[in-house]
Amino acid sequence: MILPAIAAGIGVAVIAVTADPFIVRAQDAAPEAAPSAQQPAAEPPPPDPAAELAAKRDKTRAELETLSKTISLSSDKVSALQQSIADLDKSTQSIRQALIESAARRKGLDKQILESEKKLADLGVKEDGIRRSLHERRGLLAEVLAALQRMGRNPPPALLVTPDDALASVRSAILLGAVVPGIRKETDKLAGDLASLAALQAASAAEKAGLTATMTNGIEEERRMDLLLAENDKLSRSNAAELQAERKRSEELAGKATSLEGLVASMESEIASVRDAAAAARQAEENRRLMTDEQRAQAKALADSGVPDKNRIAPAYPFGELKAKLEVPVAGDILRQFGDADGTGHEAMGMTVATNPETVVTAPADGLVVFAGAFRSYGQMIILDTGDGYHLVLSGMDTINTRQGKFVFSGEPLAVMGAKRVASATALALETDRPTLYIEFRKDGKPVDSRPWWTAKDTGKARNDS
Repeated sequence: MILPAIAAGIGVAVIAVTADPFIVRAQDAAPEAAPSAQQPAAEPPPPDPAAELAAKRDKTRAELETLSKTISLSSDKVSALQQSIADLDKSTQSIRQALIESAARRKGLDKQILESEKKLADLGVKEDGIRRSLHERRGLLAEVLAALQRMGRNPPPALLVTPDDALASVRSAILLGAVVPGIRKETDKLAGDLASLAALQAASAAEKAGLTATMTNGIEEERRMDLLLAENDKLSRSNAAELQAERKRSEELAGKATSLEGLVASMESEIASVRDAAAAARQAEENRRLMTDEQRAQAKALADSGVPDKNRIAPAYPFGELKAKLEVPVAGDILRQFGDADGTGHEAMGMTVATNPETVVTAPADGLVVFAGAFRSYGQMIILDTGDGYHLVLSGMDTINTRQGKFVFSGEPLAVMGAKRVASATALALETDRPTLYIEFRKDGKPVDSRPWWTAKDTGKARNDS
């Protein structure tokens, strides 16, 4: 009478059967554990998180590029944009200000797209990790489900049994008493992983929806900028023949020049628009130096207010006073800094930034465009004379929207990046096919580190975007 009672007490709590296949496998596996402990199987190395994230980011970027090609503006939206441009005061100052504002909005959208791209890649890596964990535990989960199914299919032992049946039930109950907590633990872990997977999928869907809206806004802003640039071209003082002649002359000078210093010198001496603008800028700079302290303070206060003279032909600030105030011309990731290895056994003379396709390039500071065009291994290049003996070199763009001899304001759009990285001497040994912008600061003809000039949010450790 005692043994059946014990069997019933344990058997009712845990449904068990004698010779259960799950238990038999557990018992049979025990003797094999010793040899495997002596000779542990070689485990595959854990995945590299950085490489995994880089691969997922490349995949996400490719998906976003495909998505961007499917987004288009409605005819009503295009008509509204055209009407908004038509309603503008068609003066040089108003068009230029509208361009600067449009470029700022477009850069902000580019930054949002980059951040969303990184978030999606990070969510994708986490989702892949959970899926991989579930895949690796397929065998164990199958064992758990099979055991639960068998236990649910077989009834509990009866209260009135022979001593042999009661003893078998007690043994089965004892074994299952050790197994069931492990089953429960694996079941709870599985439920937690599935809940995390569902949450990650929901977060990815929400991020993609927001990103689609951002990309649509970006396309709208791109169309607005194209219309503004067209209006700006109409207001150009020089006629098409003069511009074509100057462009041809600058190409000839670029072909003869052997260095940036030689190119700048030849442009300032032989291209009429550049020469005249440079002379006017130097005169304005000299006039500023002759100001009284009170006049200089008033001019600085006006520039600080964000509404400096829209007709100025010289920088609103001396370039040396702009440290920690400039924004990087493009939204992107810094791959290489001044002083890093450049892939040719030398140190880089500037910084390289990877961008998304068709990203807008803006002027980092007020300056005179002394060159705009192709130059040797630099590809499409813009050189700005920002005063105080400083020149800023930008190269790697696909389309240039300015010309030599023009004075541009900080934040004004200058060019657009292409779809792929341009092969050039400044982009050697970069493990990326993204468009890359090369930025070089020069003081009195010699390269200097640009990092002190960028705002805190734009400075950072260079990384190789592999």
